[in-house]
Amino acid sequence: MTAPPPHIEVESVTLAYGDFVIQHDLSFRIRRGDVYIIMGGSGCGKSTVMRSLTGLLAPKTGRIFYDGTSFWEMPAHERARTMRRFGVMYQSGALWSSMTLSENVALPLEQYTTLSPAQIRAIATYKLALVGLRGFDDFYPSEISGGMQKRVGVARAMALDPEVLFFDEPSAGLDPLSARLLDELILELRESLGTTMVVVTHELASIFTIADDAVFLDPETKTMLTTGNPRELRDHSDLPKVRAFLNRGAS
Repeated sequence: MTAPPPHIEVESVTLAYGDFVIQHDLSFRIRRGDVYIIMGGSGCGKSTVMRSLTGLLAPKTGRIFYDGTSFWEMPAHERARTMRRFGVMYQSGALWSSMTLSENVALPLEQYTTLSPAQIRAIATYKLALVGLRGFDDFYPSEISGGMQKRVGVARAMALDPEVLFFDEPSAGLDPLSARLLDELILELRESLGTTMVVVTHELASIFTIADDAVFLDPETKTMLTTGNPRELRDHSDLPKVRAFLNRGAS
């Protein structure tokens, strides 16, 4: 049986700021509906890769495809339309402190749709309920915990019913219980909505809990060393750097 085409394909991509190369020769594929991890140690360029995938940094060389169409070679208006199919949860949560949770979630709907205020409010309430925050519409970010703020960030990222959800270090700053609950939420949303998830993280507990597939970035060689399921890479990779990264803390 022929494998379905990838949802996202990265082909021979080099990323740089001016002449300073962050990563080079990246090539990997992300299947539709997978939770895909971009992993590696601090400073390897994980978040920079996500910036390129989400339309914030053009590759120096190479191409990125969405459903077979070259993202960075599209006309600007088509690329902007494609970007509306993305949802992004930033590491800090990036919530507006002066807005209620409902108003934070509603913001993309107000900017990019012609829905009425009542319709927008109803959708924001529904998205908050999806992430386990039913009844918290009128709370402010300062009135809820860090883990709950992360969930609001997920709800806002989902506001426009994206095909792809991107997460930048979603567990950063969370206690182990909150981090585990967020991992469970990611899996629940994938199962219920079929959304492709791309997650930047170095947290082993999250990697082993949620990943279907992954790419490992190396800060020394400034390129990818391997791709594959993290559990299989941990147990069977012949690359010492990959085994060391995935066996941190093992006795």
